[in-house]
Amino acid sequence: MADALLFNPRTYDPAHFDPETRRLLRATVDWFEERGKRKLIEDYRSRAWLGEFLAFAAKEGLFATFLTPASAAGREDQRWDTARIAALNEILGFYGLDYWYAWQVTILGLGPVWQSQNADARARAAELLTQGEVFAFGLSERTHGADIYSTDMLLEPSADGGFRASGSKYYIGNGNAAGLVSVFGRRTDVEGPDGYVFFAADSRHPAYHLVRNVVDSSKYVSEFRLEDYPVAAADVLHTGRAAFDAALNTVNVGKFNLCTASIGICEHAMYEAVTHAQNRILYGRPVTAFPHVRRELADAYVRLVGMKLFSDRAVDYFRSAGPDDRRYLLFNPMTKMKVTTEGEKVIDLMWDVIAAKGFEKDTYFAEAAVEIRSLPKLEGTVHVNLALILKFMRNHLLEPVDYPAVPTRLDAADDDFLFRQGPARGLGSVRFHDWRPAFDAYADVANVARFREQADALCEFVATTAPDEEQSRDLDFLLSVGQLFALVVHAQLILEQARLTDLDPDVLDELFSVLVRDFSGHAVELHGKDSATEAQQAWALGAVRRPVVDEARAARIWQRVEALSGAYEMAP
Repeated sequence: MADALLFNPRTYDPAHFDPETRRLLRATVDWFEERGKRKLIEDYRSRAWLGEFLAFAAKEGLFATFLTPASAAGREDQRWDTARIAALNEILGFYGLDYWYAWQVTILGLGPVWQSQNADARARAAELLTQGEVFAFGLSERTHGADIYSTDMLLEPSADGGFRASGSKYYIGNGNAAGLVSVFGRRTDVEGPDGYVFFAADSRHPAYHLVRNVVDSSKYVSEFRLEDYPVAAADVLHTGRAAFDAALNTVNVGKFNLCTASIGICEHAMYEAVTHAQNRILYGRPVTAFPHVRRELADAYVRLVGMKLFSDRAVDYFRSAGPDDRRYLLFNPMTKMKVTTEGEKVIDLMWDVIAAKGFEKDTYFAEAAVEIRSLPKLEGTVHVNLALILKFMRNHLLEPVDYPAVPTRLDAADDDFLFRQGPARGLGSVRFHDWRPAFDAYADVANVARFREQADALCEFVATTAPDEEQSRDLDFLLSVGQLFALVVHAQLILEQARLTDLDPDVLDELFSVLVRDFSGHAVELHGKDSATEAQQAWALGAVRRPVVDEARAARIWQRVEALSGAYEMAP
């Protein structure tokens, strides 16, 4: 029997979605399955452009259906629905990150357009989607990275009331084929933030020069250069501070997609890894007979389940967000930072088991082991996102407020707030509901109770021995604190989703035994930081806990893992 907690193409039936969403998701799975594993790997290794996949997506209207908000829709089933976008992220990650990347960069390229009041540009984008075109997000530059304060894409006013744009962009996905590239620049005649401009460019225009693909991959991560590119008034998406906000709010929308792509990669790799380990005989016994192997695979399994639970619950907060509820601004960098680094741990645990098999050219795992590394590094590094979540720590841990309960959001609604998020500031004023009831509901689960002791200890740390002014400038120290806080937030949403889905308490208990160990590890790391005070060092050691061991529970979890052997294998 298939494990209901993991995506399995053999049994996948997204019955919780409307008929057209269900059809498109299943059609995507079927396209990959009919293509087969050999062709999938061959395309990856030959760095083939994704033309055949994009032709399939165009024929089915996949991108147009999923990425056209209701305000620009030409059909009833078109909407921006984070739940079904997350489902497609997982599927594309499962079959190959190159496919996901073309889709992801299209999402980023559309962000400034759907936030714009430029009706002509919005209509053009909707039509391009209908034609099956992809999009690109021209923000990053070779010298400055994504430091948008320092952009060297310069727009000089022209006599016709528009601009002439010159400059280069670097690390821009889909820059080779995008029907519309959202480009960030600044005017030469206006100083400061009032001079920012977001405009729409066409990669097929003669003044658009494609320099190269900067990576050795099917992903086309381009360097391009504009030379005296004509920017008409109809091409301008945002000006001034609104352009700056559009850049950050687009990243808010796009970075969420990294978590579910990571989940898909791990799921496919796990089927391969468990099947291989279960069928490999070493010293007369299956590899899975060794206790350390069972522990590593069980840890990988429950970490992966935790990734899914957190991400699914974060979808609900994204979809329920509004001007008076911006909790998603914490959960979003958490999905990007925490879930994707968990994905790396999952792959590493399995790789320790399957060893040399993980390098073999006929495995998906060899691809997964490479591609899983990229997700924590896209849309801001782990460190950038850790620093971001620290802005929410005191309000989240110590100063909760009342909010109506957020339900599971799988309804066919348009998430229009994501394109009217408003100014990208004021993070310190975002408030949260009380995190404790999620833990109270599982107080009888041994390792949830044990982790709750650590979470309460972190509250004590923030209230009594928080970093002083000098330590607040020591990012190395702060990042250790951020890891501890991230674990509490991660655990909270896992527990909320567990309640909503009636998760097996065994799985939850085993998962929290891992989280208890993680918290203890980060506490010990904080203890060793150069700037940690004596009081902080004492606190850190006092927060170390040993998970509650239950051999019968561990044996039941192993049965779940063992059942993954042969549960799915992609057709040749």
